[in-house]
Amino acid sequence: MVEKITAEQLADGIDAGEQFTLIDTRPEDSFEAWHVRNAENVPYDPREGLDEGQFEEVKELADGRPVVGICGKGITSTPFGFELDERGYDDVSVVAGGMEAWSKVYEVAPVETENDDLVVRQVQRRAKGCLGYVVGSREAEEAVVVDATRQTDQFKVTAADAGLTVARVFDTHVHADHISGGPALAEEVGVPYHLGEPAHDRGVEYEFDALSDGEVVEVGDVRVEALHTPGHTSEMMNYLVDDELLLTGDTLFVDSVGRTELQFGEADASRGAELLYESLHETILELPDDVRILPGHLTITSDGRYENGTPGEPLTARLGDLREELDLLGLDEAAFVERLTENAPEKPPNYESVIAINTGRETVEDESEATELELGPNNCAA
Repeated sequence: MVEKITAEQLADGIDAGEQFTLIDTRPEDSFEAWHVRNAENVPYDPREGLDEGQFEEVKELADGRPVVGICGKGITSTPFGFELDERGYDDVSVVAGGMEAWSKVYEVAPVETENDDLVVRQVQRRAKGCLGYVVGSREAEEAVVVDATRQTDQFKVTAADAGLTVARVFDTHVHADHISGGPALAEEVGVPYHLGEPAHDRGVEYEFDALSDGEVVEVGDVRVEALHTPGHTSEMMNYLVDDELLLTGDTLFVDSVGRTELQFGEADASRGAELLYESLHETILELPDDVRILPGHLTITSDGRYENGTPGEPLTARLGDLREELDLLGLDEAAFVERLTENAPEKPPNYESVIAINTGRETVEDESEATELELGPNNCAA
């Protein structure tokens, strides 16, 4: 009998070190672009079934262990599982919803703070490496949400579990790798949605309350200061929380900085890199070493590994440590610009369509289309 498991159950099994063989039945190019850690690729066409060579390959890969099948949406892995069952395998599972469901697996990591009133939760979208935040005041029982993804319930539940209600929603910038949930979340809970003031110049058609450079928003006694840090995008805002934490969006990561050609284009990528250099050296690196960086992404490899950190544990870095360890921060401006504009990594899939949706110029028709646009790693770092 073939059992269906959820993507969350798959994640739990991986994290617990359970012994099974995960077989991805998608075409090779889809698999190579993005897959779950330690998955093996056996492309499967339900119309043709497994030939003897493929069946022997599965047998060798499984080596007596349970088999878990996964594909894009469950369309090919399910008949794959049934065929294995018919051919004598008695411990076969398939992941319901496939990689589409995997792309929506979340973990919530509490972030330690010096201020007892300050509550911070890092909301990790595991398959894409997107990091959003719930930042609030225990005493006021209110929070702001920063960089919400499309699964807005994750942020509402995270706030509620911390005893907080959502009072405002911020985006650091117009995202290029995933569809923002910010406007939808703000509308669902009836609160203001904020972007940086320069977002007007990008033609953002959503209604938003503009934040100017240096503007402070208070949540109870917790102070959130908006800092304009252009480079990755022209409207990028970082949010300094109680002079203790800096939510950097795609400006500064724990292992790199944001790329600059997604908005500015290849021809003007150097201008974006110059802006980013100024933002890093004249704004971020002017802050004390003990400020902790909370980035907007972590790096996920094409084979599903975290380059830094562990799922479910907060990804943070002390600014002073990054100042010493991240070589990009030690370059002069000319070398920095050259590094960022040469040999740029592959762009996020469908980034132009995603930007058009996040500025309100285009709409996404349904859940399936939105998921298809977002499939793949984030690729927002230089």
